[in-house]
Amino acid sequence: MKKLIGLLVLLLIVAPPASLVSVAALMNPAAISCASGSLLLGAIPDSLTAQTRDGRSITLNRQQLTHAATIISIGGRVAGVGRNGVIIALMAAVTESSLRMLANPSAYPESLDHPNDGVGSDHDSLGLFQMRPASGWGTVAELMDPVYQSRAFFGGPSGPNGGSPRGLLDISGWQLLDPGEAAQAVEVSAFPDRYRNYEPVAETILTALTRSQPSGSSGASPAAPETSRVVFPLPAGTYTTSDSFGPRIDPYTGVERFHAGSDLPAPAGTPILAVADGVVTFAGERGTYGGVIILEHTVGGERVASYYAHMYDDGIHVTVGDSVAAGQHIGDVGSAGKSTGPHLHLEIHPGGASEPAVDALVWLAEHGAAGLAGAEVATAGCRPGRAA
Repeated sequence: MKKLIGLLVLLLIVAPPASLVSVAALMNPAAISCASGSLLLGAIPDSLTAQTRDGRSITLNRQQLTHAATIISIGGRVAGVGRNGVIIALMAAVTESSLRMLANPSAYPESLDHPNDGVGSDHDSLGLFQMRPASGWGTVAELMDPVYQSRAFFGGPSGPNGGSPRGLLDISGWQLLDPGEAAQAVEVSAFPDRYRNYEPVAETILTALTRSQPSGSSGASPAAPETSRVVFPLPAGTYTTSDSFGPRIDPYTGVERFHAGSDLPAPAGTPILAVADGVVTFAGERGTYGGVIILEHTVGGERVASYYAHMYDDGIHVTVGDSVAAGQHIGDVGSAGKSTGPHLHLEIHPGGASEPAVDALVWLAEHGAAGLAGAEVATAGCRPGRAA
């Protein structure tokens, strides 16, 4: 055994890049299982009970599990994270915040202005992973976003911090560490031994929230469970609204046509959020829409389809068959297709994709969408003469 350990150490010293994955596979074959297909989200339950390593039972509610789904979704899209990396992230978030987005008004009163699940008071820590602005993790606004915090925790080339502070992928050989040690390497906690206790909880969460990759498609749209809530599809303060739904002069042909969407001008790259829990039925290029995502939902017992258009190819973050949670970051605002400036073209089709669209902003207001607020009426990118 000593000879084997010595050989592994020698391999890491002589040729770290080439040997890292193979050594990880020897120590833990699951470490190289990075296919996002194993991390496809399924339906999010209303609650889930799991046991810690020391035998305690903890119960997580739907909101906590929705945050877990965000972590899983982000981890599934970041190359090199895989199942083991997601387990480590879930262990960290359960340990640090019980999977709650925690504001910290004693350090940052403005943190209460952002969606949160309660208040924490650990120094100037914020959010799911209790990250500190003073340590360079991000601004208060950034750290009150579960998507940003998940990306920061995973780090790597696509992370927001450039390796400082270090995310999981910035830690050389993290695959060889005990999961609790890997979580501590990111969190740098004063209590380094506590993460390991929540590894069974993280395993239970991941098993409960993910499903197998579909083996084929029958052509029928999957059924979506009743949504837990309805939210506005862009973060507050990032957009303006327009009166673009209904008859209007087409900006390209000059002929009056019916415009089935509501246009929301916003800077390119602004996160697009799912308006409700649902299932992805289309994600890709479609004619004048440019990049478009179509989701199917069940809202108040009714089937509803939502369209999100004009994304660039690299701005689409979900694939067909994925289950998404209300408020989940599914794409980024772009100006692809028939567009004269960055904006989200949003359509809502009660009854499903084959039924006529309604005014999306009116529908969102009628359903009490979280995050919907009065905004300046502006001409959006679909309309003539307003390239942004």
